[in-house]
Order: sequence, then C-alpha cells, then structure tokens
Amino acid sequence: MYLRRTQRRRKDGSVVGYVQLAHNRRVDGVTRAEVLLNLGREDELDMHGLRRLAASITRYADGEGALAPLGGEADAGAADGESDGALELQSSRALGGVWVLDALWCRLGVREALERVLGARRFGSDVERVLFAMVANRALDPCSKLACSEWASEDVAVAGLEAIDEDQCYRAMDLLVEADTEGRVQEAVFFACADLLNLEVDLLFFDTTSTYFERAEPDAPGDDSRPAFRAYGHSKDHRPDLPQVVIGLAVTREGIPVRVWVWPGNTNDMSVLQEVKDDLRGWRLGRVVTVVDRGFSSDENLRYLTRAGGHWIAGERMRDGSPDAQAALARQGRYQTVRENLRVKEVRVGDGDGAKRFVVCHNPAEAERDRTQREQTITRLEAELDRIAAAHAKARTTKATAAHRRAECALRDHPALGRYLRQTPTGRLRIDRAKVQTEERLDGKYLLSTSDPDLSAEDVALGYKNLLEAERGFRDLKSTLELRPVFHRLEHRIRAHILLCWLALLMIRLAERQTALTWRRIALDMQRLHLVTLHGPAGNATHTTTLTDAQRQILSALRIDPPPRVTALTPA
Repeated sequence: MYLRRTQRRRKDGSVVGYVQLAHNRRVDGVTRAEVLLNLGREDELDMHGLRRLAASITRYADGEGALAPLGGEADAGAADGESDGALELQSSRALGGVWVLDALWCRLGVREALERVLGARRFGSDVERVLFAMVANRALDPCSKLACSEWASEDVAVAGLEAIDEDQCYRAMDLLVEADTEGRVQEAVFFACADLLNLEVDLLFFDTTSTYFERAEPDAPGDDSRPAFRAYGHSKDHRPDLPQVVIGLAVTREGIPVRVWVWPGNTNDMSVLQEVKDDLRGWRLGRVVTVVDRGFSSDENLRYLTRAGGHWIAGERMRDGSPDAQAALARQGRYQTVRENLRVKEVRVGDGDGAKRFVVCHNPAEAERDRTQREQTITRLEAELDRIAAAHAKARTTKATAAHRRAECALRDHPALGRYLRQTPTGRLRIDRAKVQTEERLDGKYLLSTSDPDLSAEDVALGYKNLLEAERGFRDLKSTLELRPVFHRLEHRIRAHILLCWLALLMIRLAERQTALTWRRIALDMQRLHLVTLHGPAGNATHTTTLTDAQRQILSALRIDPPPRVTALTPA
C-alpha cells in the first residue's frame, strides 16, 4: 500500500495534482494499481493529519503501538483523554451478505421500481433504504421489525442507512402496501428484472399454501361486511385449531417468483384461480401456459384459463369418480420412456372439438414403493382385524363389548388404514379386496390434462414436474425466510410482511441460480466479511476484512465487484 500522485491538465494549461491511497494487484499476470481511497487535491491536503497518520502507522509497525491490556496504564491514560498511540477497535459490522443483496437489488432495478411507484412524495426517511434493510434482514437474520431496526443499526453495514427505528419500519411497510395497490410494485419489479434475467414466462406455475397465527380466536368480520382476514380454514400446516391466511405464489420454470397473493384464511383454492388469471393478464405477458395442481382443476377454472388465448396444464384427481379420468386411465396404449423413472402415454377422451387431452404418467420406482406400502398396510390391517375378532370371541361383559366396538370405529376412521376397509351389514369390518385391486392399477401413476395442442406429452409431463418449484418457494418462505411467526395483527401490515418475504425470495433465487450454491452457503460465507472501524491518534479508518477464496468465488459468479478495502479515512 502506498501514496500515489496523479495529475490532470486544465484547459488553461495549469496542472492540478491529486493524491490517492493505492496498492498493486496482480490481474492475469499483469500488475495493476488499484485505488483504495482518493485523498483529494494536492494543494488542499491536510499535511499535518497525514504526518500524524504516518507516525501512528510507524509506531504500530515497530511494535510501539501494540494495544495495552484492559485495565492497564494505557486505559487509564485514555480515560484521562491522553492517547498513547494505540489503535482501538471501535466497531465491526457484517458487510458481505448485505453487499451482495444490495448489488442484486440495484441490478434488478428494484430501487428504481420502488422509487417510481412511490412517486415524488417527500418522506422523513429514505423509504427505499428502509425497505431494503427489512428485505435483507429476512434473507440473512429473520426477526421482528423491532429487532430488525436494531440489527440494521448495530449489526450490519447498510449503504446509505446509518440507523433506523421500528416506527420507520412500520411507516415504510404502510407505504409499500399503499403503493402495491393492484400489484403495481410487483409488476414494476417484475418488468424491471424480466429483461435482465431473460425470464421465460411461457410456463407459469401457481400454487397456494397457508400460514397460521399464534392466537386463540380469528378476526371479527369488518364493518363493511368484509370477511375476517385471519380466519379458520383448511390448514396446509396441519394446524386447523389456529386462524390463518392463504398465500398464492406464481413462479417461472427457473423458480423465480413472479407475484404473490394473500387471501383470508377461509378462502377455497377453487375460488382464486380466476383472480390470478385476471391479475396476470393485465401484465400482458403474451402466450402463457398456466400449470396448476389437482386442487384447482375444476372445469370452470380450466375454461377460464383458456380466455384470451391462454392454456393450462393441470393435475387431475384419479379417485374422485370423474368419468373422463376413469376413461383416460382405462384406455389402452403404449408408454413412451421420457426419463429413467418417467413414462408417459397420451390419451384423448371425447370426439371432435370437445375432446379432452390427457397424459398418463407412470413412475416405475414410485409404483414399487406404492406396492410395498400397500402390502405393509394390508398386513397390519389383517393383524388388527384378527385381534379384534379374538377380543370379540372372549368378550363376556357389555363394557368389554363397547370397548371393542370403539376399537373398530377407530380403525374404520383411520386416514390411512380405513381406505381399504368395508363394513358388513352386521357391523363387522372386512378388507375391501376390490378397493385393493383398484389401487394396484394406480401404482406409480398420476394423470394430467392440457388444453395446449402443440405441447408434446413429454413437455406436459416435465412441465408439471416443475410445479415443485412453487412448493420449494413455499418451503423457503417458511424455513429460510421464517415467514412466521408473523408479528402483526393489522391486515395491511400482514400483507406488507409477505411482500417483504417475496422480495427476499426473489433475491436469494437469483443468487442461487447464478452461483449454483444454496443460499445458506452463500450467506454463511459472505457474512464473514466485516467492515471494521479503527480509531487512533491520527484519526479514524474504516476498512474491510480480507476476502477469502470462497467469498471471491461467490462475488465472481454473481459478477459483483468486491467492496473497497478502505471505505473511509478521517484525520483527527
């Protein structure tokens, strides 16, 4: 590291000199000077301050500036305002994770999109920076908004944001929801990054999940007859005893989240697909094939998805007695091998323009697992029925007989075992052999339908398998980003919280896509890069710790410049 002098000639012929703090770096076998800090014009330098800094560095390098033990004479002199030339560590904040997220935030145009949607209104704080801090907190160290304000102020270094409090966080959340009316923020963010990422939106995958709240009672209905927002409903987290909200997510085939929706907790899956279609149609995405699971594949929903030239790929229920599904499964034909564990067969049910196109998929490995599990279930059922029969034969009292009847009822109502049972007119339970044979014919199979005449059966099957990307998004929302517990009770704050999680998911998906690493690995390595502030007699110096090989590889894969080694130098 050394001082470097450069000069520039003005139009009037005069020469102005500049002084820089620089060091040599070897790039591709060539040594190049890298500027760490511009100290300013040569004729305006604080020479006295530079001499003090040079003297302090010399003393430290010669061993005279070593830090004295705590409680020693050096501390006593410092307490009296006398400095012995030692360097003191004032602060150390994690920088790497925030640095990566901020670069992606700017590259995707999220900052410009938010500023454009929020408009030219004047705020007491930088709303965009506060929102970024909360998104970074979700990705790196999820916590409540109160704890987030302390985290952003004390634990990490956020560019352009010295400190925030919880009131600024809540105000920024309110403005975010206000600006996202009709999905304006999400639309702006999507189109800001669509061209950059070259997103393929010919296939969009949609699914829903739910998240619950740790409270005893649901919300009361609103005064304007609006339904309760936090309400009881079908819980996909297996917590029907707690109120919840329903979350919908649309993602691309690469797993990039396109848009998020939030509905009251008692919303039925069948009732939301038309709203999803209308919202995305307003974005004018062109030809889109929507991929949905079995919970959305009612005839009305599928007809609605074909409006304005759209198409769909849908999972079909095989056990609900649908005539079309039964006809498709019964149709003979030869399977075509697509992957090692995937075979497909195309079937058309109906005549003419009203014919419906089905694709029957078969996974041989899954079929073997289904067969093994069913055999184990039947063996367990036979043992239970033999035990109940033996107990009936020995029963002598009314009380004992009632106990055995309760055991039969529990077995009949069991969610996994009861499906293979039938009840005789006398009330006894028997294994339903017809049901067992029906299940044997469905081993390893799942049924798809599509309205697109141009997609091959292979493309339909592989496209549907990518629906797992939406499910992976939900898993990351609930685990990596810790969507819950939700520390909010107002509807607009809950919506804002989920929007922040959606933005964080967008950032981590991009990082994972470009580095081929998990976000946990990226965050763990990058958070070891710290911003350190040292204080000495000559002033303050703020610099970063040395990059590790893993950090260099991550920054290189993301095409992000590393932070400068020296970010601030303040002479005393």
